Amino acid sequence: MECYPFSEATKISIVDDDESMREAIKMLIGSLGMEVEEFSSAEAFLDSESGQSSDCLILDVRMPDLSGPELQRRLLTQKRRIPIIFVTAHYTEEERGKAMAAGAVAFLTKPFSEDELLNALAQSQLRSTGNDAAEI
Repeated sequence: MECYPFSEATKISIVDDDESMREAIKMLIGSLGMEVEEFSSAEAFLDSESGQSSDCLILDVRMPDLSGPELQRRLLTQKRRIPIIFVTAHYTEEERGKAMAAGAVAFLTKPFSEDELLNALAQSQLRSTGNDAAEI
């Protein structure tokens, strides 16, 4: 496994209605020493304090009620700038294009590899520390 620029102070929020996916991502990220919070819905995330303290958001595209792209738009409207990594099993190129144009760090298709996710997390760290010109 490559060396990634993560610190134990890094806080990642996972928003996915699929519990097994949340658990798998949590195990991987937790093994690197990062703090991880899980949410089964976009609404649960919005109701938490994590929106103000997360360093990165791993976000499912298709969820009941409030979708991932809808959450992204809401966060942008509220000027809550959190690097977002979208994960999905089903999407359209239009959805992908809009998410990336709105500043998503990555758009990963399930199933994705550990390295794909870790590379996306590394990119999110570069953005959150200002080492990348792209702003979310």
